[in-house]
Amino acid sequence: MKNFLTVLLASTISVSAAYATKIKGKVLDGQTGEAIAGATVFLEQRGLSTKTQLDGSFEFMGLSAGVDRVHIKHIAYAVLTKEIEIQKENTPQIIFQLTSTEHTLMEVTIKGRRNGGDDDPSARRLEKNASQIMNVVSARAIEISPDITVANVVQRVSGVSIERNSNGEGQYAILRGMDKRYNTTLVNGVKVPSPDNKYRYVPLDLFPSDMLERLEVYKSLTPNMEAEAIGGVVNMVMKSAPTKLFLQANLATGYSQRYFNRDFGSFSTNGTWTKSPYELNGKGYNATAADFNRGALAYTYSKPLPDFVGNLTIGNRYLADKLGVILGASYQNLHRGSRSIFYKSSVVGVNPNAVITEQSDRQYDEQQQRLGLHNKIDYRFSPSHRISFYQMYVNLNNLQLRDAVNTIYNGQYDPSIGKAELTYVTRSRKTQQEIYSGTLQGDHRFLDNRLNVRWSGVLSSARNQLPQNTMISLDGVEENFQRKRTSLVNKSPVTYRWERNTDNDRAGYWDLAYKVPMENSKLELSTGGLYRDKQRSSFYNNYNLSPASAEEAKYSYGFDFQWYTYLNLTVTNSTGAVANPLTYDAGEKTTAVYGMFNYENDKWQMIGGVRLEHTNQHYKLLFPAGEKRPTGSQIYTEWLPSLTMKYHLNGKQQLHAAYYRALNRPGFYEIVPSSVVNEEFLEKGNPDLKHALADNFDLRYEVFPEASSQFLVGMFYKKIKNPIEYTFQPDEIRKQDVYYTPGNFGQANNFGIEVDYIKYIKKFGVKANYTYTHSRITTAKMSRRINETTQDPEAIIVDQTRPLYGQAAHVANLSLLYKDTNNGWEGQLAGSYTGSRISTVSQFLNDDLWQKGFVQVDASIEKKFKAGWAVFAKANNILNTPVELYVKGTNPENEKIAEKLIEGGNTLIRKDLYGQNYILGLRYSFDK
Repeated sequence: MKNFLTVLLASTISVSAAYATKIKGKVLDGQTGEAIAGATVFLEQRGLSTKTQLDGSFEFMGLSAGVDRVHIKHIAYAVLTKEIEIQKENTPQIIFQLTSTEHTLMEVTIKGRRNGGDDDPSARRLEKNASQIMNVVSARAIEISPDITVANVVQRVSGVSIERNSNGEGQYAILRGMDKRYNTTLVNGVKVPSPDNKYRYVPLDLFPSDMLERLEVYKSLTPNMEAEAIGGVVNMVMKSAPTKLFLQANLATGYSQRYFNRDFGSFSTNGTWTKSPYELNGKGYNATAADFNRGALAYTYSKPLPDFVGNLTIGNRYLADKLGVILGASYQNLHRGSRSIFYKSSVVGVNPNAVITEQSDRQYDEQQQRLGLHNKIDYRFSPSHRISFYQMYVNLNNLQLRDAVNTIYNGQYDPSIGKAELTYVTRSRKTQQEIYSGTLQGDHRFLDNRLNVRWSGVLSSARNQLPQNTMISLDGVEENFQRKRTSLVNKSPVTYRWERNTDNDRAGYWDLAYKVPMENSKLELSTGGLYRDKQRSSFYNNYNLSPASAEEAKYSYGFDFQWYTYLNLTVTNSTGAVANPLTYDAGEKTTAVYGMFNYENDKWQMIGGVRLEHTNQHYKLLFPAGEKRPTGSQIYTEWLPSLTMKYHLNGKQQLHAAYYRALNRPGFYEIVPSSVVNEEFLEKGNPDLKHALADNFDLRYEVFPEASSQFLVGMFYKKIKNPIEYTFQPDEIRKQDVYYTPGNFGQANNFGIEVDYIKYIKKFGVKANYTYTHSRITTAKMSRRINETTQDPEAIIVDQTRPLYGQAAHVANLSLLYKDTNNGWEGQLAGSYTGSRISTVSQFLNDDLWQKGFVQVDASIEKKFKAGWAVFAKANNILNTPVELYVKGTNPENEKIAEKLIEGGNTLIRKDLYGQNYILGLRYSFDK
């Protein structure tokens, strides 16, 4: 009997296996034919479910033949129920088409619980339907990326590279080889001021990435957009109220590998005073050493606490969906650092290649405290009338301690026996940057929605403070390979500096659009404009302190003193050098008006028109010190035409072409006739600096084969008049003083090719883009030659053609993606490459400072669980790739230096190492 049951069971299994089958299918958008990822497919009779993969496909295995009922659900589509027959074998692939629950608003497709662009399919659709040439990064792509700030997110976009700060984090975007000065930053389409103490461009590392619903990068403009964007526009679209209750929170912690085996240097923020003695006591006050808080000189070294990253967002609609509210808060407390070895150089004699004169070995330790708050309230009076009020506040508090050991390459330097003269320089710096923006907007439709009136009132402010920036310098020696501090340097060993600036903007926008009734096409005529009043104030105060007596100046470190807080000092400039040109007030009034048409039929869309922008920019030095022009102004008006055309080859392919003229205004700091002594070099403003103008051309072929996939290939050309570049220039009177100063340099050209590819196959995907950029600008450089008569070296001026500052010929990104929707796994490995580019423009021929091309690799992974929980991890700079700066060419004198600086015919000038960073966190999401 036992043997019989065994045979019967085996036979049953064999028969079942023989009749087991499988089915495959795809879920598509019924209107566009695009694949839908993440849809739930449920077999009613068998009780089985799965989710569609990145290409919309799904599969069930081990099924028996028969009839079943399929239910397909997706948040942005109506539920589909259909009866299917499962055959014994070779069941044909089943295609299901869902009906979208979308609605259309102002030619942008909106789907799902929030505004469009919060997932990849919506982002691709925004790119496809956009009037401008643009790229979009969705909220979901940001969420699962390795990046936690907007500056690092934007580097994933085609044609974009980033400029990093001293700890290796991204800070500014360079679009299509155009320096950060040529780009504009918007929040919800509204321009925000910059807290930067010198320039008008906005540091993108202020913004936590989890505040965003999507990130838009515009590469062409239409007449209704502000025209100060030769390179392009970075628009941060913040999260807005959902259609129903939405809650999202995450908590994460992490650590920098740099601090696995070394301590973190810091100082007490209680040791810094917000206001200088001048501000506290008045202009005529003579400061003493007692007026300075010595806590900024009390340095500590210990292991840092783990990093912290947190975010909370909650939103809902009330009063029968008329009132929408969303609140969001984000906080980051990070510890970052780097080691930077910098070699100072100078050009001597007739040899065009620089001689290394000094090495500076610098250790940076930075604590970054980043806070982001935002809220939006919107109220719909009726389908035709609504208003909204949006507020945003971001704050970055950066505490940096820099320890530097400088080795002087003079007659005392002998690396063979470990002998050298040294200088020890420690700097403690607290930087506080913040931006506030409040926007009240209205949208009203009349005449059966043919007439649309939109308006905005904006109040925004940006602030930057460096309170009691403190630096102390000591002499030192190296003997028998042993280094030590000796005594304070002879001249001003201790300095305290206060810097502060504010930008206050008040702006009003208005737009009026009328849809002309037409049978087989659409025509919209619109006009509008803006008025902005920008006011800036800048304050600078610097004090120098020295030993109180000649005897104390000779005190030895380690014997006579060791703690810097106990030094007996006296102030050598008791009024604090208040009479300097960096204390000034400035203003800028901008008035703009535009006229635009938007025509569209089944094949064509054309948007064109002209924009007028009038600028009145002025400044006033509050404490002039003999400058020729203590007050000044620039007033000009520009007519800026543009035309965009889009031709639909079919439902998935189109050609996109654009022309627009744009401008770039100088910053206030750039036109104020200031002369500032900075740590590396002298800086000076240029009151004769003109604004730049550019004609921009774009052509792009676009293919959107399915949801989340695309292939874009295009070319661009920019012809720039009066481009603004920084170069080293000798002073008109004191020729020996050389200043780093802005200037206009005739005309520049910039053209390139972009390729952008996204493709998903089941669980795997690839995102890749590549941009080639070629630019040329001609500037005057200094060179030397031997005078035939006197046989002495003499200076001559020659023209040199080179790429634009910051422009890399090759920029590429490659991300390998994995997504298992059924098991909740999602991850990516992301690599970015930035080719060599000019980092600093030299006054001397062939002496520009270049940044070597480099690769950075980052990774992230996420595991979702039931009830909205997920665990995620992020890793940055996995390869610990150094950033290296070099000059092209060599000088035989540099071969005497112990370090290997010459490689491939180039001379190393700087090398920075940042280390890897890791984050592990928990996320919770709730959708009612």
